[in-house]
Amino acid sequence: MYTVHKYSAKHLNIWNNFISKAKNSTFLFKREFMEYHSDRFQDFSLIVFKDEKLIAVLPANRIENKLFSHQGLSYGGLVVLKEIRTIEYLKVFKALLNWLKTEGIIEVSIKQLPFIYNKHLTEEFEYLLHELNYKVVVNNSYYVLDDLVHYKPNRNRLRGIKKAESNMKLLQTGLDVFWEHILTKNLKVKFGVKPIHSFKEINLLKSLFPNEIKFYAAANTNGIQAGVVLFITDNVVHFQYSSGKEDRNETGALDFLFNAIIKKYSHYKFISFGSSSTDNSYKIDKGLAYWKESFGAYLIPQRTYNINTNSEINLENIIK
Repeated sequence: MYTVHKYSAKHLNIWNNFISKAKNSTFLFKREFMEYHSDRFQDFSLIVFKDEKLIAVLPANRIENKLFSHQGLSYGGLVVLKEIRTIEYLKVFKALLNWLKTEGIIEVSIKQLPFIYNKHLTEEFEYLLHELNYKVVVNNSYYVLDDLVHYKPNRNRLRGIKKAESNMKLLQTGLDVFWEHILTKNLKVKFGVKPIHSFKEINLLKSLFPNEIKFYAAANTNGIQAGVVLFITDNVVHFQYSSGKEDRNETGALDFLFNAIIKKYSHYKFISFGSSSTDNSYKIDKGLAYWKESFGAYLIPQRTYNINTNSEINLENIIK
């Protein structure tokens, strides 16, 4: 018997313990990360029990009659343990859709967790999509470097790296300088936006997750020239934020910094450069895509699916 419950504070420990054991989870699903911006989202995370055993969780927020997994995170989806079997996964998903219907939810929007973050093969969701009434509403171009043993940037990147190697050094200090005087300034000038996180928020998250969130800077005698904030998970080192001063092409600061990070973390399976799509659309920023590809990164899609909760009945077709 499957029972679905809305997450509440009393579930904090069992939620976090489950996330630590799950086969398709990262620290972004820990409650401490999800709740730093709880004032912006109406949390509607769900937990699923089979009898007394917790077997699945869904990080989510709600807006009126629509559920999102998750608008405050880089990705979402149904989180499960390695031991789950195919039929049980399908039954859990069916139970979720059925429960959501009774709560007045007519549509679920799931921002796909890129497969590189999975600790074990996790393709059940892709399989059941065939039977669901869904549409792809976002198709992000997500760039990933995999063969780190044979990593080799192109000539342009090598030129920048060589230019910087004689006078740049790698630091782990100066996040405040980078945030206020490089990153925030560049985002405002180029795109008219601010970083998703405020400096106060990223500093808080860094203190909560010191092993998962790291800052590195490239500096010369004139101070910090470029910086990156990394989100580090079991398989992936992800460039969450990166930016350099206006003359970064002349100094080679950003090339130097990315190269140093890739080599430092070459024992990981993947380096993630993140999205090169514009405004969560199907359009690719050509310059950004080229820059990531020049380090050897390749495109993988990250899709957002909208699923009608009425399609839960369709799952009967594949559950015998």
